[in-house]
Amino acid sequence: MLDRYGHKRDFDQTGEPPPRPAKAAQRTLLFVVQKHAARSLHYDFRLEVDGVLKSWAVPKGPSLDPGEKRLAMQVEDHPLEYASFEGVIPKGSYGAGQVIVWDAGTYSPDEGGLSFHDRDEAEARAARELATGKLSLTLRGHKLKGSWTLVQTKRSPTDWLLIKHKGDFADAERDVRAEERSVLSGLTIDDLKEGRLPDPSRQTGLPGRIDDLAGARRGLLTKRARPMLAELAAGPFSDPRWLFEPKLDGLRALAFIRDGQVTLLSRNANDITAQYPALVGELSAQPAAQMALDGEIVALDEQGLPSFQRLQQRMHLTRPADIRRQDTEVPVLYYVFDLLHLDGFDLAKVPLSLRQAALAQALLPSPLVRYLDQIDADGEEAYRQAVKLGLEGVVAKRRDSAYEAGKRSRAWLKIKDVLSAEFVVGGYSQGSGERASTFGALLLGYYDDGRLLYAGNVGSGFDQAGLTELHRRLQKLRSDRRPFAEEPPLGKTKATWVRPHLVAEVKFAQWTRDGRLRAPVFLRLREEIEPRDVRRPRSPQPASQNDDPPSSFPGRMADAVANVLAQLDNTRQGLTLSVEGHKLSLTNLNKALWPPDMSGHSAVTKRDLVAYFARVASHVLPHLKDRPLTLTRYTNGIGGGHFYQKHWQYPPPSFVEKVRLYSSHTEGDQEYMVVNNLPTLLWLAQFADIELHPWLSRTNPRPDAGHLSTDFAGSKENIERSTLNYPDFMVFDLDPYIYSGKEKTGDEPELNRKAWTKVCEVALRLKEILDQLSLSSFLKTSGRTGLHIYVPVLRQYDYDVIRHSSTLIADFLRRRYPDDITLEWAVSKRSGKVFLDQNQNTRGKTLASIYSPRPLPEATVSMPITWDELGRVYPTDFTIFTAPERLAAVGDLWADILAVKHDLEGLLARAETKGP
Repeated sequence: MLDRYGHKRDFDQTGEPPPRPAKAAQRTLLFVVQKHAARSLHYDFRLEVDGVLKSWAVPKGPSLDPGEKRLAMQVEDHPLEYASFEGVIPKGSYGAGQVIVWDAGTYSPDEGGLSFHDRDEAEARAARELATGKLSLTLRGHKLKGSWTLVQTKRSPTDWLLIKHKGDFADAERDVRAEERSVLSGLTIDDLKEGRLPDPSRQTGLPGRIDDLAGARRGLLTKRARPMLAELAAGPFSDPRWLFEPKLDGLRALAFIRDGQVTLLSRNANDITAQYPALVGELSAQPAAQMALDGEIVALDEQGLPSFQRLQQRMHLTRPADIRRQDTEVPVLYYVFDLLHLDGFDLAKVPLSLRQAALAQALLPSPLVRYLDQIDADGEEAYRQAVKLGLEGVVAKRRDSAYEAGKRSRAWLKIKDVLSAEFVVGGYSQGSGERASTFGALLLGYYDDGRLLYAGNVGSGFDQAGLTELHRRLQKLRSDRRPFAEEPPLGKTKATWVRPHLVAEVKFAQWTRDGRLRAPVFLRLREEIEPRDVRRPRSPQPASQNDDPPSSFPGRMADAVANVLAQLDNTRQGLTLSVEGHKLSLTNLNKALWPPDMSGHSAVTKRDLVAYFARVASHVLPHLKDRPLTLTRYTNGIGGGHFYQKHWQYPPPSFVEKVRLYSSHTEGDQEYMVVNNLPTLLWLAQFADIELHPWLSRTNPRPDAGHLSTDFAGSKENIERSTLNYPDFMVFDLDPYIYSGKEKTGDEPELNRKAWTKVCEVALRLKEILDQLSLSSFLKTSGRTGLHIYVPVLRQYDYDVIRHSSTLIADFLRRRYPDDITLEWAVSKRSGKVFLDQNQNTRGKTLASIYSPRPLPEATVSMPITWDELGRVYPTDFTIFTAPERLAAVGDLWADILAVKHDLEGLLARAETKGP
């Protein structure tokens, strides 16, 4: 079945999987849609049938409009492994171009019912219906959902039509093709063109397979009585290990679906199915034989925000007529945020991030049943956004957390705008004045080791109607027995005890030293919470992994940078600069560091350098952070010579962070500087450190080097097993040794157009190799005559291995293009060629940083460019005067460089056997 597929491809050239029929999965059938920028952009629609992917090319892509009939041309069958293929098919190969997994999921024929639970039945139905020329199917994907049809035309047996059925998930107004990102890697076709490539080593299993998820276990759908609960955090935090969701003010509910029958259980396991018939109707239409969901039932106010008060209007209704009326007057929504079971698989042990991906794929959104999206921001910004919208706050959840049914876990944290918690009502105090007929305050407590401990009183937050109704309920619970373990310190205030059956939510300022609530205010009763579950909330904030200083966040630096530039706006030779609470003495600000150039530009001064560093600080600091720095100082300007400096003779200012590490060169421990804040960056300019040369490795183990030591001093062995011996990048330094003819004897080649054209050609050839190896590549001008190419890699291999890998690639390229490329160390042997230097992949060696100035008369800087710009820009386009303007226009092209790292294990294995 795969002969045509194999005959069309040379698997020594393309990274596509060879034609080996894969062993079928045990449960659901797979579908995948790949977006393919070949000679023309199209979408490849593929269905798993009989152990292969039946495939159709859809030139215009799928449409959610039932009135659109999209041509789907059947092509050769593909192996199942192709479902996860993303990358670049090299030039000269069949289908050359970029490929991403645009959508993926599972499907079932749906004519006469669904068969998600029975793979054999589903596959037999699919094969039979395709043979007749028409297949009606339900898709459970991230972008494509609901019922569709594939129908063969009479014009040709290979011409089919792909059509969305009316009803569920149909939308004539929405162009789903605008959702451009891969559902596997998050990359777009344009990302691949710019050098960002998916890492195939991170893709495990076929996309959309529930049975492939780590931790998924076969099991029957059981009604877990209690949901997982969150602890209270002291405040917002940012940490890449956590996800952040808006906190909704509603009713927590688990939904269990079996063959269209729905059961809704509240937080304390009460069956509330009959109270929400509209929700039940939409949940029953979910495309699953078995499904268990966790979510929040909410009612919205006039501003579209969750309102618990509105929800309370219908929470206790029992008469069907009243409930139906409230379904019209106070409709409720069910926001789903977790998937606990799907089609015979228990997902409780699956990491949260994978459960949520499976939920986004499996859930069929409807007007009343919706997926609760995470807030796409760091935790602190997510919290600010939620509060600004009028929500309670956010819930933080560890990406790797399992679902702990019925437990309050530190893996989930609620971060509220107002501190609040639930307390058991154990009694009330006698009222006076206007409250003489009701009560003065509620007596509150919480359980600890089976005992009800007193927490304080709450007497505010009630209106008259609420006082009257609550007093009526309290009368029915009156008791002669004190429910608290110890006598509350009420003084002469008379107390009436009640059986501890009610739970009140109370907001308060803080806990006092003696364990009482300060400034409490009653919010509401929480009927869905079991009193015995009420504990005193713990509030320590988790240790955040994000300890970035304020200067590493562009938004927080704007005021500091504006203040610095305002202070520099004068003609004085010296001044004391105030920056982020520190004092920095600047001298000789009018000293020329770059001379006037022949085009008439005036000299570039130290003041200009300080201002440049301030303007680009928010972009350059993240690339310098935690990396030992080698200074390149030009104290007499670029024409007066320079010297390197790794260590500071005198103690630097307090704001300068340092790292002590073992230096093989000096055979002992030395202190290196790291540039982690704005004052340090500006301090370097004071000492005419024109060039910034950071290491390729860094001290911080997050997020991919937790297995490595952070002990850098004491011995060679210590530094070799530390994070500083494991680089974040494999780098290639391309220097053209093609002379203009104007150089003096012994000089390095000067910048010239002929050399620049050749180095651009070599860079593109190197990118072709990296594309074939599925390695992301980021490009920047060196700021002088050449180019730097950075390949972000996971910190699993040390410098020696990285250098060995880069040498394999460089030598392969040299052997392919010997007339253009040289690896010769002797300068005399490089003439007329591009020197491809891979030896920079050595601990302690450095390249000029992104945005670093360079000692050329034009005051050029090392600037990131896209691969599409290569050949259209020239190094002198980017100077300390033009770079800030470019950054304002395009931003930092390398901002996500550490997010697209690759594991080199596959490359090394392949290279050892047959070369890159």
